[in-house]
Amino acid sequence: MPITKQQITEFAQSLGASMVGFAPASRWDEYNEVAEPYRPAALWPETKTVIVLGVPVLLPIIETTPSIYYVEQYDTSNILLDQIAYRLAVYLTEKGYGSIFFPRDAYGDIQILVKKPEAAFSHVFAGKYAGLGTIGYSHVLLNKQYGPRVRYVSVFTRLEVEPDAVQEHDLCTKCGVCQKLCPAQAFTTRDDQLIALMDKHACARHHAQLRQEHRYPCGVCVKVCPVGADRKIFHSTNIGLYLQEKETISRDPGHPAYKRWVHIRRHGSEGERIF
Repeated sequence: MPITKQQITEFAQSLGASMVGFAPASRWDEYNEVAEPYRPAALWPETKTVIVLGVPVLLPIIETTPSIYYVEQYDTSNILLDQIAYRLAVYLTEKGYGSIFFPRDAYGDIQILVKKPEAAFSHVFAGKYAGLGTIGYSHVLLNKQYGPRVRYVSVFTRLEVEPDAVQEHDLCTKCGVCQKLCPAQAFTTRDDQLIALMDKHACARHHAQLRQEHRYPCGVCVKVCPVGADRKIFHSTNIGLYLQEKETISRDPGHPAYKRWVHIRRHGSEGERIF
């Protein structure tokens, strides 16, 4: 009996995936937004469907960035994603449908990204084509539940699965908060497009510095984005808190609105970076 889309979804969810989406490999050709060497058909010609899996990044933790607290959440979500994707690929293969997974990060060290700031495959575009969200100003994938605060991984399979519809309505409002607060000042507005120009080298260099301090990654653009129902769940809807953060902490590190973040940033990593 053929395996169903529902069975795949339920199996992935049982392993810990919060989001599951399905995209036909042909969708990369249909949209023609990704260069051919970076498409599933080029990476594994047997691919019929790409299954994209996501797990959330919890907002109160990423609000402490740069901190070891966020580093641990980032690493934990990455390990979980790779394990879910690997087990799903094995599950499908044992059902007779050859499958592989493409890891959530595809570089050996941040210094490699400083020299070559791109990966062999984009989970952001995969998530878009699998109906999990829309791409925002800062090149992240946004969805209604968590905004950009989700990590993704992809499974390539020979199984043909009914695809999910691509979301057509952009969730990004181009509010500019991520651009204003980016520590690397990596984004430049394009008037004719929603998605900004991005200085990937500047972003990577900033991450390399954080890596030396054991506070990698940055995540500020993910932290400050106003999109996502999780903001109401965590009672964190005041975006002005981020806009005033640097100035207020510089003046008063013990300010009640920020003292918990400052406390966490002062522990577990090198340096005295408190914003």
